[in-house]
Amino acid sequence: MDLKERLALEFNEALKGGDKLKVSVLRLLRTTVKNREVEKRGPLNEAEVIQAIVSSCKQRREAIAEFRQAGREDLASKEEAELKILESFLPEPLSLEELKGKVASAIAETGASSMKDMGKVMAHLLPQVAGRADGKLTSQLVREALAKS
Repeated sequence: MDLKERLALEFNEALKGGDKLKVSVLRLLRTTVKNREVEKRGPLNEAEVIQAIVSSCKQRREAIAEFRQAGREDLASKEEAELKILESFLPEPLSLEELKGKVASAIAETGASSMKDMGKVMAHLLPQVAGRADGKLTSQLVREALAKS
């Protein structure tokens, strides 16, 4: 079952079960996916759906930080609950060691030898780690690995 089918199935189950929070989060996520399909003028592949979920997760994390800074713990906890629902649709995250291994293999596969090749390495690596690793951390590891070579 692909991710869009799973979204639809869990949305219907939440609707039948009366889980208002999950219905709300999944309705918003399905709308985001649909809007991206309209922009693309075609159906999204699995990686693009994962990217939509990652984007929604990032928005929630930023909102949590803002709410905590403003002293609104009630809103921050609501956003955290929404974030947990969204993260349940993401693939298993990579460990730091697995990510370092993927960075090393991407550098070897692209033949990168200096910081000038960082874009080439990132373009090769990001589709492989989409939804499984933080982009900032990935970028930092690539930068460190290229600085050593």
